[in-house]
Amino acid sequence: MEGFHTNTAASGAAGLNELESFNPDLLLLDWMLPDQSGLDICKKVTANYNIPILMITAKSDITDKVLGLEFGADDYITKPFDLREVVARIRTILRRVDQANVAERAAEEVVVIRFKDIEIVAEERLVKKNGQLVDLTPKEFDLLMKLIGHKGKIFTRTELLDFVWGYDFAGDTRTVDTHIQRLRKKLDAGDLITTVFGIGYK
Repeated sequence: MEGFHTNTAASGAAGLNELESFNPDLLLLDWMLPDQSGLDICKKVTANYNIPILMITAKSDITDKVLGLEFGADDYITKPFDLREVVARIRTILRRVDQANVAERAAEEVVVIRFKDIEIVAEERLVKKNGQLVDLTPKEFDLLMKLIGHKGKIFTRTELLDFVWGYDFAGDTRTVDTHIQRLRKKLDAGDLITTVFGIGYK
C-alpha cells in the first residue's frame, strides 16, 4: 500500500503474535475482529508496545470515537473510507511520531553553552575557560545559568536572590553583587554579565 511494507493478521490473537516478530511503525486496527474487540487489542498494544494506532471502524458515533481514543488509538477513521484518506492519516501520524522522537533525542543531548572562550556544560555543571576548568561554587553556577539562560532579560537583585538562595534567605541583595563580582573575576569576561544600573543584571 503506497510504498509501505505491511503484514496482515486476520484476528486479534494472530495480530498480537505478529507483533512479537514484526516491529511496525504503525498499527492499522479494525474495531470488529472475529475473536475479540479491537478495543481490547488497542489496550494490550498500548500497555506493552510503543506503537501508534490508527483504528478503523463502522462505528461513527462520537461516543465510540472518544472511547477508541481513550483506549489508546492515535487516530480514528470510519467506514466507508477512501484509501487516500487512510494513507494521509498514516503519514500524518508517522510524521508526528518522527517529530516527537527528534525532540526527545534533542532533549537527551548534553547542552553546551559557549560564549567566546567560555564553555558551560549545563548537565554536568561544569564551566571551562580556554579549555581549563573554572572552579565555581554551586550558587555561582546557579546564578550564571539564570542569567545566560535568559540572555538579554533584566533581573532585579531581589529576583536573583529569590531564585538562587530561596525566598526564606535571611541575607540582603548585596549577596548578589558579591557573587557577580566573583563570577566576573573567575571568568574574566566582564561583558558576559552586564550591570543595569538602578535595577540589577542581565
